[in-house]
Amino acid sequence: MGNQVNTGLAQLSDQLILATVLLYLAAMIGYALELAFGAPRRKANARQVRELVTVGAPADTGTGTDTGTGTDTGTDLQEGPAAAPWAPTAGRVAVALAWLGWAANLTGIATRGLAVGRWPWGNMYEFVVAICFAAVTTFLVLSLRQPIRFLGAFVTLTSALGLGFAVLYLHVQAGPVVPALSSYWLAIHVGAAITASGLFILAGVTGVLYLIRKPGAARLPEREDLERIVHRVIVIAFPIWSFAVIAGALWADRAWGRYWGWDPKEVWSFVTWLAYAAYLHSRATAGWRGKAGIIIQLVACGCLLFNLVGVNIFFSGLHSYADVSG
Repeated sequence: MGNQVNTGLAQLSDQLILATVLLYLAAMIGYALELAFGAPRRKANARQVRELVTVGAPADTGTGTDTGTGTDTGTDLQEGPAAAPWAPTAGRVAVALAWLGWAANLTGIATRGLAVGRWPWGNMYEFVVAICFAAVTTFLVLSLRQPIRFLGAFVTLTSALGLGFAVLYLHVQAGPVVPALSSYWLAIHVGAAITASGLFILAGVTGVLYLIRKPGAARLPEREDLERIVHRVIVIAFPIWSFAVIAGALWADRAWGRYWGWDPKEVWSFVTWLAYAAYLHSRATAGWRGKAGIIIQLVACGCLLFNLVGVNIFFSGLHSYADVSG
């Protein structure tokens, strides 16, 4: 691939990521305005949320018109304050801004890769940018068919903060990677880890919303529906993360001649896997549902975040090439 760096594309990538932060923040404001001033959610929406991530499941629209946006009208509205007439417009603008931010995020990743002639997740900065993109992608794709727009403010804010952290503290100049990363395994192993991480973060955001939700919050789903979203997203993400761990072991054998070496990144990847496995196992066998299960999955999400960022900052090892210093 060579070591030449297209500085023009690299600078364009940096500018696009900054634009993404602004667009996500603007979308967050729109989503928050709709959530705060829109109409209370229909009781029928609770039934629709139960169908989240069920392949091919049509939306249950109940007896009225429901777009899944939280701005419905009908006779089965939950009691709550009246909706502001401009709230639906704020929601539609938020969706448009979120998609614009998504496009800027994607283009920023693509131009970074083109600038250096490799897969654009060879260091911590690129990895975090890609994870934020995966989280927003998951939310936007699911929101096309499922009534989860209420998550928009929380997902876009989380992604904007993640990108801001990456820009301020993790950014390194575009350049070639160490020889160990010059492999097709970079696309397979790291790509799977990014996809799973984006899903886990979406579940984590929903879990936090579960804990802070107050009784009588007419514009949010019931806690059991939030818990159902968490569980079903993790059911999708867990096998992808499992594949990422296995692919990492295969890559390690090819690069270093062993499948497992107690490297800090390997250890914490496995700890993260165990934590999410504990959540799924406890929910399936011990019946740890509700708050207890949510806390377990948030602990697992904490392990994930520490594995993604903390390990590279506080530990040295064979994965030190992914440190903030590049």
